Amino acid sequence: MVQLVVAADFWVSRIYPEGVLEKWLAKDGAHVEPGQEIADLRIEGKLVKLKAPASGKLTVEAHNNGLIEPGSVIGHLAQA
Repeated sequence: MVQLVVAADFWVSRIYPEGVLEKWLAKDGAHVEPGQEIADLRIEGKLVKLKAPASGKLTVEAHNNGLIEPGSVIGHLAQA
């Protein structure tokens, strides 16, 4: 299982400690491929596309429009 963690590198200035998971681009339970864009994150006013680090079945753990912080686990991928 691969955890989907919001990387601290997405924050440039660290002035704003939180971001927003705007929306999932892949549905809960969908099979995703490495490099596939799976979520839109809004961090420090910029849109960041989260890409799948591996292939697998997506399980969503965070909700659309929910607050995220560096290190937040927002889902995971179960490898088949």
